Amino acid sequence: MEAESEPYVRLATMRQLHQAVADLNTARSLADTLQTVADGIVAGLGYELACVNLVRPDGDLVVAAFAGNSAAEALITGRVGSRTSWDRRLAMGEAWDELRFIPHTDGWVLLDDDVPQWHTEGPEPRFEDEWHPQDRLYAPMYASGGGQDLLGVISVDRPRNGRRPGAWGREALQMYASQSAIAISNARLRANMQRALVRLEREQQALRASEESFRQAFEYAPSGMAIAEMGGDQHGRLLRTNDALCRLLGRPASVLRRYSFADLVHPEDIGTLLRTSAEGGRAELRLGRRDGTYLWVSLRNSVVADTADGPRFLLTHVEDIEERKRHELNLAHRASHDALTGLPNSAELRARLSARLCERPHSVASSDVQALDAAYGDGDGALAHGFPSDGFDAGRAVGPYDHHVHSVAPDAVNDDGSKGLAVLFCDLDGFKSINDRFGHHTGDAVLIEVARRLTTCVRDGDTVARLGGDEFVVLADGLGAADAADLAVRLRNAIIPPIRVDGRAVRVGASFGIGWAACGMTAEEVLRSADQRMYVEKRSRSKVHRRAG
Repeated sequence: MEAESEPYVRLATMRQLHQAVADLNTARSLADTLQTVADGIVAGLGYELACVNLVRPDGDLVVAAFAGNSAAEALITGRVGSRTSWDRRLAMGEAWDELRFIPHTDGWVLLDDDVPQWHTEGPEPRFEDEWHPQDRLYAPMYASGGGQDLLGVISVDRPRNGRRPGAWGREALQMYASQSAIAISNARLRANMQRALVRLEREQQALRASEESFRQAFEYAPSGMAIAEMGGDQHGRLLRTNDALCRLLGRPASVLRRYSFADLVHPEDIGTLLRTSAEGGRAELRLGRRDGTYLWVSLRNSVVADTADGPRFLLTHVEDIEERKRHELNLAHRASHDALTGLPNSAELRARLSARLCERPHSVASSDVQALDAAYGDGDGALAHGFPSDGFDAGRAVGPYDHHVHSVAPDAVNDDGSKGLAVLFCDLDGFKSINDRFGHHTGDAVLIEVARRLTTCVRDGDTVARLGGDEFVVLADGLGAADAADLAVRLRNAIIPPIRVDGRAVRVGASFGIGWAACGMTAEEVLRSADQRMYVEKRSRSKVHRRAG
């Protein structure tokens, strides 16, 4: 069984969670949003059953959506549980941060309350964290704004792996519940805004009342709202902003009217803003605040007509997604970096290496004339990384318009001054004896210090990764054969000085193998080549020279 701690499992979970959250934003109505919330748990979070209980205006909770079992859905959808019973459940459960878990050993007292529920009988768990059919796990959803205003409760059942969720699974469920609350709130907000827009277009006799309704929805919306000019020389200029947007960007409304979103967007996101269509467009980008910092927001655009034949304006809904982006970046970093040293892990190393490689070996024209022929397609046969002579290959972005920088291995025997992407495979000598003599605590401290020393010896654009155990890999671009050899010497000299751990000085040595990344090779082949050369270098040196002492 795959453990949650495996990096690739965490990365897969993050991708599924990201897709489930993205699906929340595609629902067109509140009912669709609620069903999408339930379906996302079954499809993306690894549970067989999911139920969404929504708070009604009278405070009780109604089963608004169900996923995973059609019979259960028909039985309990639309049924209502009192707020008192729900408060009792949320109060008696074990607190897993915001989640509440009630084991089957405690939940028997809830069998007769009025909360709609679906469960089956089952045997006693065979091990401590096995899921029992009568275990209950709840994820409360709270309205945005920092308070504890309960919006609804997600209940889940039957994890597909048969176990109670670990820390990673709990965090994923809690994040999903938080994003679901935002999606439900936004669905209600969109419904209100759509009703206001319909009134503006169709109810000419009640125009003043409709304008007042729109004004209130705009001014008092919990998320940022803006109206911008469309067309003409002032296209995109902000005409009106609500208090929420002013607070979000730290600028008063009078100042914001001098800008357009193009003036506020992060330089790296200007392309995203320009690609966003005016009507129904959506984008996630960064906007500048008054203090010079940037904030991640989600922009949703709609086109509004002032009157039936009047000018058109752009209505923009701005939602703060900084917290979600921070969580995504944190999850991505944890999935791609070594927990002990903080270096890129094996999967991230292979991804970076693969990004520099393509399927075809790079061929170098033997003369200037051949180079011109290759550039203009006059060579014999298929061009190396170019267009085939028998027509355009639509499945491959290659040719003179291919912006891929091809990697070529320098000639190690006859150094002609060419540069390439060096792959230095490092294996620590004497590390096992340190682990055996002084324990894993000392061994971990040695690995952390070696990682620090390697990182300080390379350039900013180079990569230092931990492959696993006491093996490290350095990717350094733009080096010749002699440069790579010099770098290996500097790295070895940086590693061998004594390392002090708990008042004790220990030493390790290092063996380096130098490989070269070249187009036509896979990442595995490149690493295997460097690994083999490392073992050749290790065997060529006596034990006393391999050990630092």
